[in-house]
Amino acid sequence: MFSGIVAAVGRISQIIPLAEGVRLQVDTASLPLDDVQLGDSIAVNGVCLTVVEFSTQPGAQHVTFDVSRETLNCTVGLDAPGEVNLEKALRLSDRLGGHLVSGHVDGVGEVIRFAAIGESHELIIRAPHALARYIARKGSIAVQGVSLTVNSVTDEPAQNEQAGGCVFSINLIPHTVDVTTLKHCHAGALVNLEIDLMARYAERMLLESRVVA
Repeated sequence: MFSGIVAAVGRISQIIPLAEGVRLQVDTASLPLDDVQLGDSIAVNGVCLTVVEFSTQPGAQHVTFDVSRETLNCTVGLDAPGEVNLEKALRLSDRLGGHLVSGHVDGVGEVIRFAAIGESHELIIRAPHALARYIARKGSIAVQGVSLTVNSVTDEPAQNEQAGGCVFSINLIPHTVDVTTLKHCHAGALVNLEIDLMARYAERMLLESRVVA
């Protein structure tokens, strides 16, 4: 589990094709690796990945992950060099500064707008139909692994016999923009989305109660 509070911005420095998927080497920048072991979980752009190799040598601190084809098919940002948000898994004693994040991406959204408004930035994202019902005003959502609060939600009508999704807005304070990769957002960019765990479980319980009734 994670909290959605990004600990460092690293960089995918090497991508090695595998039979099914890729092996990523991520330069971890300022992320402390003194307590990292093989098999540990680290969120990379909101995707929970397992450490298969790591180096703590000065000037060459990096972590290596194997990424399956299935994961590549349902996420973005893990198939090309570039900056990535990093967060180590929570310990039971850690503060939960954001919200409970599993690192299991639910879908991919499209950035509609990213623009400065005063000291902050407004980020507007279109979410697919499958996720729209889980996104609520003042609710939590993880975007690229960053825990954020939804300011507003507008449902989109169905078009061309396809169910509509929703458009939601988020306000980013300067600190969040400075310490995450969200600073690189632009219209048309794709981002990993993970809905609030509570919304997923609430739906499941409601469906179960209807079946019992």
